[in-house]
Amino acid sequence: MNPVVNLKTQLDGVEELWSPRVVGRVNDQFVKVAKVKGELAWHKHDAEDELFLVLKGRLVIQYEDGAVTLEEGDMHIVPKGRMHNPVAAEECWIALVETVTTRHTGDIVTEKTKPVDRQIADGGALAG
Repeated sequence: MNPVVNLKTQLDGVEELWSPRVVGRVNDQFVKVAKVKGELAWHKHDAEDELFLVLKGRLVIQYEDGAVTLEEGDMHIVPKGRMHNPVAAEECWIALVETVTTRHTGDIVTEKTKPVDRQIADGGALAG
């Protein structure tokens, strides 16, 4: 039987911002958690959609033609191929659902980019 995973509890010990941790797997999708503050980077994922779920705080997803503001409990799906930049004025806790092939900062690499193998190692055991 797969364990019960509390997403907020998974974030209790996280100190590094913009550093997703894989906490589960559903078929070919990873479930990740992260603490964020400030900006990540303008980027896109050419082949994958990306789901953001706000667990605590507020997150703004900037697009070239506008923005979407997510409050606690809100989710938003960024369509594949769409340039976006996640921004949080204050610390925000998020969950992400991404295809296992999704690179952290998509088509670019920055000092904040965290490869998937590190996201898995930091997250511990996977379900699924």
